[in-house]
Amino acid sequence: MSLRIAEIFGPTIQGEGALIGEPTVFIRAGGCDYRCSWCDSIHAVDSAHRHDWAVMTPQAVWDEVRKLSGDRPLTVSISGGNPAIQDFAPVIAMGKAAGYRFACETQGSIARSWFADLDTLVLSPKPPSSGEIVDWAAFETCLTTAKNCPNVVMKIVIFDDTDYAWSRAVAENHPRLPLFLQPGNPDVDPDLPVDLRTATDRLLWLIEKVTDDGWFTPRVLPQLHVLVWGNRRGV
Repeated sequence: MSLRIAEIFGPTIQGEGALIGEPTVFIRAGGCDYRCSWCDSIHAVDSAHRHDWAVMTPQAVWDEVRKLSGDRPLTVSISGGNPAIQDFAPVIAMGKAAGYRFACETQGSIARSWFADLDTLVLSPKPPSSGEIVDWAAFETCLTTAKNCPNVVMKIVIFDDTDYAWSRAVAENHPRLPLFLQPGNPDVDPDLPVDLRTATDRLLWLIEKVTDDGWFTPRVLPQLHVLVWGNRRGV
């Protein structure tokens, strides 16, 4: 079997979500079943970039992770695109046997049996600003498939008041899922600098929304890697 890989990089820090700040090697899969209007990894999503993706065996993927990490077990994050399009079970099995931990982020549109083998599964349903419509039946199937995963959380990106209201409704329907909210990043061009003032203002806006509403369930976090490196790839 083979995997389509947009990039493998690290070690660096996890920039968002439940594992923010954790030393991590990233496997970014190529291909996605969504086309979010504000996607910040279009190079791993749009098939126009498919000629830049490497076709690798699971063993080759694992060998690259080992090389980057210096054979020191750490967390490996599988992202995309949507990594659930592909079968990462062999990579996870090789890594777990060597003492590595595995996390995956996906929108919850496709369920995979290997979700149960992860240490952390981040389900990130896309809000209205994305232009996508969530298939909640598929999302529930992902939850069922991942029932043996020890850490299943939900992360929602917030761009505006509509997204915020939507996230509250979603949280009410999934009260047992730890929730992480992240302000959306409208500046996704890797060749242009990020306006840090705008980024921090958006974070402050979201913090004030949850505190003013007395909604103390979610954790509000920035995209830490964007604040440090902007939209550079491979960091």
